[in-house]
Amino acid sequence: MRPESLVTDHTIYACVMGSRAFGLATEGSDTDRRGVFLAPTPLFWRFEKPPTHVEGPAEEQFSWELERFCALALRGNPSILECLHSPLVEYADATGHELLALRDAFLSRRVHETFVRYAHGQRRKLDADVRTHGAPRWKHAMHLLRLLITARDLLRTGALTIDVGDRREELLEVKRGEVPWAEVETRMNRLAREAEEAAARSPLPDEPDRRSVEDFLVRTRGASALQPYPDEKVVQGVVSPGRVGQA
Repeated sequence: MRPESLVTDHTIYACVMGSRAFGLATEGSDTDRRGVFLAPTPLFWRFEKPPTHVEGPAEEQFSWELERFCALALRGNPSILECLHSPLVEYADATGHELLALRDAFLSRRVHETFVRYAHGQRRKLDADVRTHGAPRWKHAMHLLRLLITARDLLRTGALTIDVGDRREELLEVKRGEVPWAEVETRMNRLAREAEEAAARSPLPDEPDRRSVEDFLVRTRGASALQPYPDEKVVQGVVSPGRVGQA
């Protein structure tokens, strides 16, 4: 059993992300798959632990172990939170449905800091492209605008919606380079300002509901511990080095 088997045999939730989930897919768009797997509890009883994340086994596929996924979500990680709100869910077992039922527990005003901090990092890269090449990578500019819209609307409403809806065409115009960079900058600055204003009066709580999430994780680990102990060769295969990604 290789680490990828944790994905094929122990996935509790799987979805499509990227442009397809955002409503921005075009004919050449990839299909980015993300998921959450539950490593059997006995695997944690050894000195070598199962991986916190695995790349593959399919192309454009990446999965997190449940505890790592929850920890990142509690910190307000944008990519993780968006996974929980994908409109394109491909699979969810009973535990996966419990995780989805908890998705609002991860949301808090902390998202203002995490979303905007990520946006600032991406903005610096775009500015560097403009200085070096005279233009940004327009696809990245489009996705940064999308992220800022998502953050602003989340802070205003308390609900995370990742499909861009009727904003699709105006964002694709940016991707095609049909909007001057100066206008894109103006939009980015306005959205960042509106997100900051929304944060001050957001309906979101100050902190996520960590206790509910931890209770779920403990119950899930306990139920897994009652399952038959994996064969020794299986355990060794999981914790041995394999094709594991970085995150």
